[in-house]
Amino acid sequence: MNEHRYPVGILGAGEIGSALGELLAQAGYEVMLSSRHPEARADQAAALGCRIGTLEEAAAFGEVVIAALPLNALGEIPASALAGKVVIDTMNYYPPRDGAIAAFDEYRSTTSERVARHLSGARVVKAFNAILAYDLPRDTRPPIEDGRRALPVAADDEEAKALVAGMHAQLDFDVLDAGSLADSWRFERAKPAYCIPLNRVQLRAALAAAERDKELPHGSWRRKPRLD
Repeated sequence: MNEHRYPVGILGAGEIGSALGELLAQAGYEVMLSSRHPEARADQAAALGCRIGTLEEAAAFGEVVIAALPLNALGEIPASALAGKVVIDTMNYYPPRDGAIAAFDEYRSTTSERVARHLSGARVVKAFNAILAYDLPRDTRPPIEDGRRALPVAADDEEAKALVAGMHAQLDFDVLDAGSLADSWRFERAKPAYCIPLNRVQLRAALAAAERDKELPHGSWRRKPRLD
């Protein structure tokens, strides 16, 4: 599957979904974004080189599906349509937006483990959650010392993980295997690897430095986008 540009359905058309959609379309993928009101997003999607549809249509369209919704919209994802498919989980837990979730606050589950339980039968891969939307396009990526930007991936399905790693390479990112879905807390929100521009060596060190019960100051991972 890595050797051809398979259809990609993106659940969502927000900043991450749109940025990924445009980047994938530029790389030769067929992409369908989704929205509750697809007709209102038609011009935006066309400008990005993508199609637009409903959540259900995007889920059916993609051989690979990217979940790029707020975590509090997890229940809206049509789980049955994704059985057997590779699903890339980009979602992050933000309590002010998503509400307090005890399993996360008490470190009993990772976000992707929760996603995998909801999408029973899907082959869930945690990826593209640890990068800001405006760092995705090739021409706005921050400079990286000694190499190119490396991003972490985690999954329980090794074949699915390899497929998503191949997608990273096609989009000109290095990739680092960060383990299983249970290990993916190491690059969740407010961890040292979260949204910080790093090369492979630096990313490996950042993942190793993560502590389960410690977070970086809120928003410390943000930077001003380049305007040139």
